[in-house]
Amino acid sequence: MRYKKNTYLFILLAGLLLSGCKKQTPTNKPAEQKELTVAEKIANVYGAASFDKVNSIKFTFNVQKGKKQVHRSWYWEPKTGLVKFLSYNKEKPFTYFRKQLSENPTDELKSIDSKFINDQYWLLFPLHLVLDKNVNVSLDKGMFKLPIGEGETKRVIVEYSGGKGYTPNDKYELYIDNNYKIVQWIYRRNNSPTPTRLTKWEDYKQVGPLYLSLNRPGKDGSFRVWFTDVEVK
Repeated sequence: MRYKKNTYLFILLAGLLLSGCKKQTPTNKPAEQKELTVAEKIANVYGAASFDKVNSIKFTFNVQKGKKQVHRSWYWEPKTGLVKFLSYNKEKPFTYFRKQLSENPTDELKSIDSKFINDQYWLLFPLHLVLDKNVNVSLDKGMFKLPIGEGETKRVIVEYSGGKGYTPNDKYELYIDNNYKIVQWIYRRNNSPTPTRLTKWEDYKQVGPLYLSLNRPGKDGSFRVWFTDVEVK
């Protein structure tokens, strides 16, 4: 009887062990997250992940060149393509949809739209690193001296290709901190060996879901771009 009891006990324990083993099913490993590109890392600092939630952007682009100043105010709906040119110094307002450029591109429309693209790129350039298709973004190895003042940072090269747009084949050099925020840049129109513009990126503000630099002073007091009346909804 003791032998039978031991046999029954062994079978019972074996059954319990097997049952426990069946319950211990291997857990699925979490899917490996894709490493972000340098373009995505920069764009995300400025709110690219939330850009699809933006319904409208309103801003005034201000530029000083020597003693001359120009002020242009815009209202833009990224989802619908509606653009309102609210003012250009003393010129009259102008409203259009960007799809009209392929349907009825009058000289006046192309002139206004080229200004809109210029001003909007100054404000939202980091987002275009992931929104535009004809752009190549690469991180240079090492550290590089800042174009303005003292110090060194990482440098990112941005090159447009394909001959499309108002200023095709432009090149930019972005000087970024360890958090992928732009601190200065060099703009080379049509990949010119001589810098077209070099400015600091200052006065960062959270505006709606976007994080924007609202002041871009040049190397001296002769050139500056800045933004006022900025609203993002």
